[in-house]
Parts: sequence; structure tokens; C-alpha cells
Amino acid sequence: MVEHGVEHARGPAAPGRRVALVTGAGRGIGRAVALRLAQEGIEVALTGRERPELEAVAAEVAAAGGRCAVVTMDVTSEASIRAGVEAAAEALAPPLVLVNNAGVASASKLTDLSREEWERVFAVNVTGAFLAVRTCLPAMLAAGWGRIVSIGSTASMQAYPYTAHYTASKHALLGLTRSIALEYAAKGITANCVCPGYVDTDLTRETIERIVEKTGRSAEEARRTLEAGSPQRRLMTPEEVAGAVAWLCRDEAFGVNGQAIVVNGG
Repeated sequence: MVEHGVEHARGPAAPGRRVALVTGAGRGIGRAVALRLAQEGIEVALTGRERPELEAVAAEVAAAGGRCAVVTMDVTSEASIRAGVEAAAEALAPPLVLVNNAGVASASKLTDLSREEWERVFAVNVTGAFLAVRTCLPAMLAAGWGRIVSIGSTASMQAYPYTAHYTASKHALLGLTRSIALEYAAKGITANCVCPGYVDTDLTRETIERIVEKTGRSAEEARRTLEAGSPQRRLMTPEEVAGAVAWLCRDEAFGVNGQAIVVNGG
């Protein structure tokens, strides 16, 4: 683009056909992301361990006029990730958008936290994202265009009690994202984190149940405690998180790289 005799560089334009691979796409934030990306004209590879959940989301995508494929995949297995990416490429095209949404959470005092639980949370929240990025990168590099969006958390930037393993994993995910962003900044690829507070999903409802079980509070009281973590005094919606993800996948967001986009009402 030339303006007033000065040439301005633009980022590379997205290819005509874009395919996104979304992990944990069967429910919650992953489902909302898949539906929103389909609305943006992006074909979506829906991945996760539970095929019936994925097929239900696929029916929603198809009903809205989108194109998608269902791929069973376990992010704790490198072989499963490789096979999943290959299946997505065969059914649609090589994914140039990767949304690392699969995640797990639990709560425990540090003295009660087992090494097995620590490693389980890191295997899904960090190592799974690393392996998915590494597997999808060659196609992005070949195309000269790519978008990597990982679903972090406000725990990516601050600590919460009884969540040493979860908080550490989300800090690590943000650090991984920032390193990827710098390493591939000149290759047409961006990497960012969307970091929501508590979102109105099954995962948060499970958190409320744990609070009720451990404290004896009512479910309503427990929910209000979580809502108080947002300046707007509410839970975020999956659709709000999906909107941030969709924006980061557009050409206009090319200059946004290595960032933590907080979705928490303030």
C-alpha cells in the first residue's frame, strides 16, 4: 500500500481456503470457537476424545452452512496428534489455524498435590499444545501464513490458591506462546493467548461443585465467589472467548503477536 508517497508493508493475506484445527472442540469454549470460526468462513477440524460430542458440534456447524470434519484425537499422545493433523489435512486441507483449547483443571493443597496430577495437568495444558504447534507448523511455514491461538487463563498472569499445578501450566502456556511468536514473527505466523477468567462452562460448574463439597457453601454462594473475580461480577460466556479467538485469526490482527488477550470484564 502506498500513502503520501510512502510504502507501507502489510502482513501476508490469508490463503483463499483456511482450515482450523480446534482441540477440545466437543463442548464449552471449544464448541463456541468452532461455531464462530465456521461463521468466519473457516473450515474446522473438530478434535477431541469423545466422538459423540464432536459429531453433535459438527451437526451444528453443518446446520449453519459451515464445513467441518470430526477427528478423534488425544493431545497427551504425540502419535495421536500426528494422526489427527494428517486426518484433518486429508478430510479438508492442512490446518493453517490452530486453536489449542483442550485443557484440564483441578484444585488441591500443594502438600496434597500428587506428582501424577501435576504431570497430568501439564501433559494436557502445555505439552499437548507444544506438540500440536510443532505438528502444524510445517504447513504454516510452507504457506507463509498461520494463526496459533492458545486458550490460557487469568491464571496465566496471576496466581490462585490451591492451583499450583494449573497456574504453573497456564503460565507455561503463555511463555511457550510468546517464544513461538518471536521465533516465527517474520514468517507470516502469529501466536497469541486468549486468557479468560471463569467462563460459564461445564468445567466451571465442576469447580462450583468442588467448592460446595469442600466448604459447605451453597452452589449460589460458590458461583458468586467466582463471579467476584470479574470487575463485571459475572462469568464470561464461551461466545465472548470465541469472538476474541476469531479476531486473532483475521488478517487485520497480523500485528498482534505474543499477546495475552484477557477476557474477564476489566
